Amino acid sequence: MGLLKKKPDALSDKARALNDRIAALEAEIKKLDTQIARTPEPKFRSGSVPDRPTGAPHLEKKATPPRPSEPVFEPVNQAKLAAREEPQAPELFNELGLRKYDLPALLARWRNHFRAPTTSNPRLVNYLAAGGVQGLRPLRYEKRVARNRFFALVIIVTLVLLGLFLILKR
Repeated sequence: MGLLKKKPDALSDKARALNDRIAALEAEIKKLDTQIARTPEPKFRSGSVPDRPTGAPHLEKKATPPRPSEPVFEPVNQAKLAAREEPQAPELFNELGLRKYDLPALLARWRNHFRAPTTSNPRLVNYLAAGGVQGLRPLRYEKRVARNRFFALVIIVTLVLLGLFLILKR
């Protein structure tokens, strides 16, 4: 029983020591914060401080007016915002307000997704495709090489799968 009485005392002593250490660290943090806030010294790139004014009066900071504590809101023309919104057709939504399944619109989105984007300089695209720029291979050639690599890869994979199928069939 003597051990049980000593254990809580040891734990409370250790807890007291830790609380004292936490209080000391918090006091040190507050002291350092006040030192940082109290001494805002200018920061220079070199270790030396200039002994005279820098001589650039146009670079001196002018007193900036204090910022207002409340945000400043500008009036907005609500009519222009309301005109921009496109009215949604009610037949596209069900009675719960959810969009109905629209297969033609889905197909149109997919078509537009896989279509190449339009270019801002079609002449440059034609030069690059036909090989009109000296020193560059034509894009048509590059596409043909890539297409031939794809076909070769498909043929190799097909032959490997066919071979595996025939081996497993025996």
